Amino acid sequence: MTNKANTEEITLDSPIQRGEKTIEKIFLRKPTAGELRGMALSDVLQLQVDALVKLTPRLASPALTEPEMRELDPADLVQIGGVIASFLLTKRARGVTE
Repeated sequence: MTNKANTEEITLDSPIQRGEKTIEKIFLRKPTAGELRGMALSDVLQLQVDALVKLTPRLASPALTEPEMRELDPADLVQIGGVIASFLLTKRARGVTE
């Protein structure tokens, strides 16, 4: 995909079944400020389910729907939330040096 600092691959514990297609992995990219519109950053950082269900479809590839997000295994939702929360930290807070 793109720059590793801006994209993370997630392997789902419980793949998503979409028709005949099975989605086992998704890629999340770092959100822009515009993609965070209408959201409280504190809700995202606290892994609030509604915030993750709303935000993840904006960032995921392949694109996920909100109904698919609501059917996710809780372990997968927490994993997604952790990645998104890490994107909101500064490079210094993540221990990234350039």
